[in-house]
Amino acid sequence: MNPIYTAEALATGGGRNGHVTTTDGRVDLELAIPKPMGGSGEGSNPEQLFAAGYAACFHSALQAAAREQKVTIEGSSVGAQVHIGTLDGGAFGLAVTLEVVLPDVPEDTARTLADRAHQICPYSNATRGNIEVQVNVVED
Repeated sequence: MNPIYTAEALATGGGRNGHVTTTDGRVDLELAIPKPMGGSGEGSNPEQLFAAGYAACFHSALQAAAREQKVTIEGSSVGAQVHIGTLDGGAFGLAVTLEVVLPDVPEDTARTLADRAHQICPYSNATRGNIEVQVNVVED
């Protein structure tokens, strides 16, 4: 791979109960373990950050797929849910559900665009074969 851009972040403090910053200062967040996992929930958490990144990246890939197919996707959106849970043996694992909304786009076209986006999105390529990722096309 030839890197085009490198993001850099530093986590300090107590990991999930710590602090994270990026070298450019654009991200500067207190972290807290979510309440369902026994924490205070009074800060952001890695799963929220992953969900935000995946949603934005997949939305860009969806727009690229639409340009390739010469389809207009005004008002489109992508939601991401990042699930954390236990795997066999007690380790933790992730799963992702993506919800693609393409108003006024026929269902078969929307599915084709979502499938193409899943092939070209860097997050999808990074997770493929590692975690379950479900891509749902939902009506507006």
